[in-house]
Amino acid sequence: MKVLVTGSTGFIGKELVEHLLEAGYSLIVAVRKQQAVLSDPRVVVVYIDDISSSTDWQNVLDSCTVVIHVAARAHILKETNKHSLAVFRKVNVDGTLHLARQAANSGVKRFIFISSIGVYGQITNDTILTELEAVAPRSNYALSKLEAEVALRALAKETGLDVVIIRPPLVYGANASG
Repeated sequence: MKVLVTGSTGFIGKELVEHLLEAGYSLIVAVRKQQAVLSDPRVVVVYIDDISSSTDWQNVLDSCTVVIHVAARAHILKETNKHSLAVFRKVNVDGTLHLARQAANSGVKRFIFISSIGVYGQITNDTILTELEAVAPRSNYALSKLEAEVALRALAKETGLDVVIIRPPLVYGANASG
């Protein structure tokens, strides 16, 4: 089984790639140009500029069974763009949906989307969250992730693509950027 991992050089992506390689998967990793990547015969590196509604994934997806979409616009701690939500949407909604649609058209069986616990808001009031909780995103990042989830669910109904949405909490450790 061949797996495409986007965001493979990011904080979560690097760990995911290592884990998948240890488990014996063959990987295609999508990275931005001039980024250092693993040199491993089980890894095919694909260079992309940006993730948007015009990124061409077709040649990459033809040999994939699963896509794990980790890449996103995130951790913009000092936003300077006055159209911040539009910029988040370009990558996190439009780019995600475009990738998923191309995956469905290429016969990919499963699309795993790494969303964010931020879709529930910023305060838990010491309660345990489940997927049944009401969503209340409070940042442009979290709103764009929620919008991507909604679009992916609609695409799954339309195409039959198996979409898995994971909403991890804040992940921290050595070299975490957030």
